[in-house]
Amino acid sequence: MNIPHSNHASQTQSRLRQQIFSRRMLLCVFTGFTSGLPLYFLINLLPAWLRTEGVDLKSIGLFSLIGLPFTWKFMWSPLMDAVRLPFLGRRRGWMAVTQIMLLVLMALFALLDPKQSGMLWWIMGLALAVAFFSASQDIALDAFRREILPDSELGLGNAIHVNAYRIAALIPGSLSLVLADIYPWQTVFMITALFMLPGLLMTLFLAKEPTLPSIAPKTLHQTSVESFIEFFGRKGIKSALLVLLFIFLYKLGDSMATALATPFYLDMGYSKTDVGLIAKNAGLWPAVISGIVGGIWMLKIGINKALWLFGVVQVVTILGFVWLAGFGHFDTITATEQWMLAAVIAAEAVGVGLGTAAFVAYMARETNPAFTATQLALFTSLAAVPRTFFNSGTGYLIEWLGYVSFFWLCFALAIPGMLLLHWAAPWRETPRNIG
Repeated sequence: MNIPHSNHASQTQSRLRQQIFSRRMLLCVFTGFTSGLPLYFLINLLPAWLRTEGVDLKSIGLFSLIGLPFTWKFMWSPLMDAVRLPFLGRRRGWMAVTQIMLLVLMALFALLDPKQSGMLWWIMGLALAVAFFSASQDIALDAFRREILPDSELGLGNAIHVNAYRIAALIPGSLSLVLADIYPWQTVFMITALFMLPGLLMTLFLAKEPTLPSIAPKTLHQTSVESFIEFFGRKGIKSALLVLLFIFLYKLGDSMATALATPFYLDMGYSKTDVGLIAKNAGLWPAVISGIVGGIWMLKIGINKALWLFGVVQVVTILGFVWLAGFGHFDTITATEQWMLAAVIAAEAVGVGLGTAAFVAYMARETNPAFTATQLALFTSLAAVPRTFFNSGTGYLIEWLGYVSFFWLCFALAIPGMLLLHWAAPWRETPRNIG
């Protein structure tokens, strides 16, 4: 009796290794990295550059408006779903176009100087273009990843993608900041832009165009109108609106708390090197580890319970910023202050890692397999609204309230999303049927 059991266990482990080290999982590493790089370029490197060049917090806060394409990408996602470019195929063609544009646009920042009169408008325009092509790349990559992964590998593939996405933060959020203490910003922008090359090379030489599923919509009308009709028809108008409101609010407080995190660290007295080596790394690895743990834990407790439990952690860890801001500006940074920063960022990263793991799984679950690209674009666009509109006013709020009161406000704004869980994701899950 033990021999068959042993053989079965060995075969199971062998299949698991094959799945983990497969070509599909390698592609998910590339899609995650190349998807995360331009976003972190905008939310980490750009604010640090502007602040060190003397731009005020109000202006930096307004730069959050460049995230508008991430909130409206569902408007043109049906077009990218339906139109096949004359090269590389339906998915790879759009992937290549967006990646080439991102590489060029990110490098163009080397030509701009925020100290020159009127230059901020040019910088904002260029940043908006980066955001547009980054959002468009996300549409293509999300659809590509969904189509190359069988259902049994969706969890593993998306976990790898999300973690590679987070690791991409090491480039603009860590390496580039350290380089900025050594080289001029023009060189830093050129080096950072070149990190788009791995994703482009993946698209051109490693990826294969996925086979179009038989159930996939083939016309623009199907990918646009019918996808929305299906969602509201399946959920019912009231339940659908509650789901959309929940997606909008669940990460509002956390998103606002971290909107101007890099300027906050600099204003506390930390150097760019401190931010690059301590804050970014202390935030990255706890988020990656907690995201993996959260994904495994969800196999046992389910998505709904995970949203409740992980959401509590996500909300409570915002209070770490309240505590750190209470010390005011540090005249000198000692090892104690460095450990304080690392502890606060690590705790908040655990909340983000757990909360995001459940949140992404929830949004994917709410889509219909026939309309995954367009419906997921709608959900992720809605989730990006707080980062765009609300975060644009964080600079004004900080200058009006001060950092301590601002972080208390972020804590309060995180609570409504938790309350909506009662309707959007009840503690006791019920079986779902999607036709």
